Amino acid sequence: MAIGATLLAMVIGTAAGLIAGYFRRAFDVVFDLSTNTILAFPPLILLIALVALREPSAVTLAIGLGVVGAPTFARITRANTIAYAEREFVMAAKSMGSTSARILRREILPNALLPVVSFATVVAATLVVAEGSLSFLGLGVPPPAPSWGGMIAAGRESLYENPALVLVPGVFFFLTVFSLNRVGDWARGRVGRESSL
Repeated sequence: MAIGATLLAMVIGTAAGLIAGYFRRAFDVVFDLSTNTILAFPPLILLIALVALREPSAVTLAIGLGVVGAPTFARITRANTIAYAEREFVMAAKSMGSTSARILRREILPNALLPVVSFATVVAATLVVAEGSLSFLGLGVPPPAPSWGGMIAAGRESLYENPALVLVPGVFFFLTVFSLNRVGDWARGRVGRESSL
């Protein structure tokens, strides 16, 4: 679910960031208003409201998590698009008569995508925690679908008699989030080294 939500957030955010960063003007105003509006809401409250409006399911949660994660991807993409839009190779493509769609697809997107992809692992880790929190509260994927948050919540009743019911999913929950963050740190280091070359 976290991977699907991250991909959805990355696609939406990257597309919005490219358009807002390249065309600016009115697109920039709409971009700022929409991203600030989504970021102003506490993510957990926004997800709880979405689940309350619709029946809890994997698709509903993936869409909700994707919407919550999209603004960060959009801002990173917009910043990189603005930086690359004035570079020499983009100016050369414009002078050769390339359309805006071709410039965005062939010149700017490959360069702006590298930091976005490296940031995706951090977003995936955050979305794993968000999904686990919702499942722990009973608002995540309904049983019998497995969820670490749901397993921890179910094991609370017999915590003293059988602590492994909470400990095992908790350990795997921690290791998954920790691993995603470590991969994200490694990817950001690689991006930093490549951009300095």
